[in-house]
Amino acid sequence: MNEKLKTAVQIGIAIIAVIFIIYGVNREENETVLNKAVNICFECIGLG
Repeated sequence: MNEKLKTAVQIGIAIIAVIFIIYGVNREENETVLNKAVNICFECIGLG
C-alpha cells in the first residue's frame, strides 16, 4: 500500500473517531459508558 494512501486512511479513521466521541459526549452518554466499563471490570476481577 502506498505510504500516502496509508497515512490518509489513518487520518480519516482518526477524524471519524473524534466525530463519534464528540457525538457521544453531546448525547451525554459518557457516564453510561463509564458505568458499563466499571461493571465489566468488577465482573472480570470477581467483585461484581
